[in-house]
Amino acid sequence: MVYMPFSELGLGPQILQAIQDAGYTEPTPIQAAAIPQIIAGHDLIGIAQTGTGKTAAFTLPILAQLSKTEGLGTGKVRAIRALILAPTRELVVQIEENVRAYAKHLPLRMTTIYGGVSERPQIEALRLGVDLIVATPGRLLDLMGGRLADFAGLNFLVLDEADRMLDMGFLPSIRRIIRSLPVKRQTLLFSATLSREIEVLSREFLRNPKSVEIGRRANPAETVTQLVYEIPQHLKPSLLVHILRDPGLNTVLVFTRTKHGADRISRKLQSHKIPTATLHSNRSQSQRLKALKDFKSGEVRVLVATDIAARGIDVDGISHVVNYDFPLHSEDYVHRIGRTGRAQAIGDAISFVTPDDQGALRSLERFIGRGIVRKRAEGFDYSAAPPQFIAAVTGRPARPSYGDGGDGPPRGGGRGGPRGSGGGGPRSGAWKPRSR
Repeated sequence: MVYMPFSELGLGPQILQAIQDAGYTEPTPIQAAAIPQIIAGHDLIGIAQTGTGKTAAFTLPILAQLSKTEGLGTGKVRAIRALILAPTRELVVQIEENVRAYAKHLPLRMTTIYGGVSERPQIEALRLGVDLIVATPGRLLDLMGGRLADFAGLNFLVLDEADRMLDMGFLPSIRRIIRSLPVKRQTLLFSATLSREIEVLSREFLRNPKSVEIGRRANPAETVTQLVYEIPQHLKPSLLVHILRDPGLNTVLVFTRTKHGADRISRKLQSHKIPTATLHSNRSQSQRLKALKDFKSGEVRVLVATDIAARGIDVDGISHVVNYDFPLHSEDYVHRIGRTGRAQAIGDAISFVTPDDQGALRSLERFIGRGIVRKRAEGFDYSAAPPQFIAAVTGRPARPSYGDGGDGPPRGGGRGGPRGSGGGGPRSGAWKPRSR
């Protein structure tokens, strides 16, 4: 299919200049398909893999429409014209960066609203008047409760990462926000994955929406090479250090299931002189921003993150994603590995799979409609005994098998997921990875 260049999408001269300044030459498929529909005034459901340019797909046409509005940037009362909702503060910050880049030649006034930082600058920005807000639902509701945001003149509502917002339990908050918005508005819903159940539910917020779907539903980007390393739980820390000795893994995002696991892995890697940063909800906002900044600049080679905190990561050139802890849900796998292979670049996704992860792996392969190649790490000792065995032989206390970056101590009952989701090591030490 031949796509129209940006110059034929009806974006206007100021936006086209900003696109040129950013170094983009042609729209991605999701942009080429969605932008004309949005400019034509339709509500829209846009589905495409992570890293295909969804943010620009809704940002560019909204800015183009706002550029035609009289009084843009004057800060008049009741001037809020666009609201973008996102599930995490990191994603809010990332969207803001995109909006400011594309609006650099427009007199646009905007602000971000999210928790974890002082409300005072956000309140002051609302009092002065803004054209566009990017917000998380919780903090926005707090400010709306104080009658600090008037959306009577709103033209655009965007629900970004809509599936994640609904999965995270934001549906009641979103409903409360939407009840305060004008019925006559344009609503856009974008997501990397969207189950049919959530899609039906999301139609509650849209009117006769057009639908744009790029690629197969919930299928990872084709530019990502996917590999599985079958490994006992107790060898996961050593295997991670081993594969990171390869200089080809130069910008690596490591996913863990828990915040404490992320901290343990970071300490393990730093003890081996591997520059590492962590990103999770226990980190302060300044720490999280610094971790992202250092990762983007290359000051740290590895970023260890939990799923939720990583939602706002938009870093060009991530060479590898490592699923240190295999995700419980197939949709999370798609989101994770979408952090590499972005914008049609090449990337690798490596998953550590323990015996207890085998069921989840089979479910994932059915979900994406393909098998994932198994691989063994060259030069790695797969025969190392678990700490409990070493303790029995030497008489020395054993270090817990989770101590170098697993999921935490075993919990009776396995609360929070299927067997193995809470750590606890291999079943008996007898399992060995299959030879390929």
